[in-house]
Amino acid sequence: MFKNVLVLLSLLAGASAFAPRTWVPRTTALQAERINTKIDLESKKVATTDTVEAGEKKVYCRCWKSGTFPLCDAAHVAHNKECDDNVGPLIVAGPKK
Repeated sequence: MFKNVLVLLSLLAGASAFAPRTWVPRTTALQAERINTKIDLESKKVATTDTVEAGEKKVYCRCWKSGTFPLCDAAHVAHNKECDDNVGPLIVAGPKK
């Protein structure tokens, strides 16, 4: 019995390799997955460099919705309510003075 199940599963797995697939244009697939919809869209990659002085704390955006990007303006709160998400900021603290 177990052998028969394994043979059947093998046949199904092999047959799925030949099943027709729906073609989705690359640009459509990428746009559907885009997280960043407004910040420096012309750039291939958005990268930010910053320093944190002793005793200082900075709060960085991770939701890509902030009007003060790269710093957080709490836009994630509305995003979380709208999308039932749980994203929050990155908080970086410099060494204590």
